[in-house]
Amino acid sequence: IDDLAEVDYSLNSLPAVFRQFIDLDLKGIVYPAGNYTGSPYVAAPFTIPDQSDSMLYLAFSEYFFQTSSFAYYTAGAFNITIAEETCSYFNISTEIFGSIIPEVAKYSVTPYPVMLKLMATEIPTISLEQDSFTVEIQGSMEVFAVLPDSTTQSLFTMNIVTNTSLALNIFDQKLVGSLCLNRLQFSLAHSNVGYFEISLLENILSYILQAEVIPSANGK
Repeated sequence: IDDLAEVDYSLNSLPAVFRQFIDLDLKGIVYPAGNYTGSPYVAAPFTIPDQSDSMLYLAFSEYFFQTSSFAYYTAGAFNITIAEETCSYFNISTEIFGSIIPEVAKYSVTPYPVMLKLMATEIPTISLEQDSFTVEIQGSMEVFAVLPDSTTQSLFTMNIVTNTSLALNIFDQKLVGSLCLNRLQFSLAHSNVGYFEISLLENILSYILQAEVIPSANGK
C-alpha cells in the first residue's frame, strides 16, 4: 500500500461461477510493512445484497478497516509533529498561548515558537454505518516551547478524544469523501506551568487540528 502497510489478500473458497455472475470471496488483511503479526480482530462473515443492475460490486468489511487501523497504529502513522518548519500556516508562539493562559505567560516570559506532538494512545476504532463510517481516536498532545538552541521545553500535555464521520459518494465519475468532525474533547493530563482550565484552549486547538487534518483528508 505504502511504506507503512502491506495488504495480504487470498481466496477463502473456490470462485462460485453462475450464469450471470461470478462470486469471489477474498479475505484481505492489512499488516505493518514487513511485520506479519497476528491481528487482534476476528473476521465476521457478511453478504452483498442481491442486486444485478451494475457490472461490478465491491464490498469491504469492517475487519479490513480494523486491520488497516491496527497496521498504521503499529507503524506509528498516527504520531504527528506540527511545527513552523513543517507547516507553512502554523505560526503560533508561547506569547499567543500566554494571552489565553496566564500560567504560560508567567512560565515563559520570552516569546518562543511552539511545537505540538500528537500521538494515538490506543488503536483507532473504525465502525461501518449506513453510507458512511466513523473513526474514533484517543490520543495525547504535548505542547513544547522551542528554545533558541533548538532544544524543546515541555509546557503541558493533554488527552484528546476525537470522533469523525466519513461519507463516500461517487460524483462525476469520481469517488468523493465528505468529512465531518463529530466530537473533539480535551482534558489536561500534565502541566509544567500549573493547573489551568482546558476550556481556554479548546477554540485555538480545534482550529489547529482541523486545519492540519481536514485539508489533507479532502485532498485524498
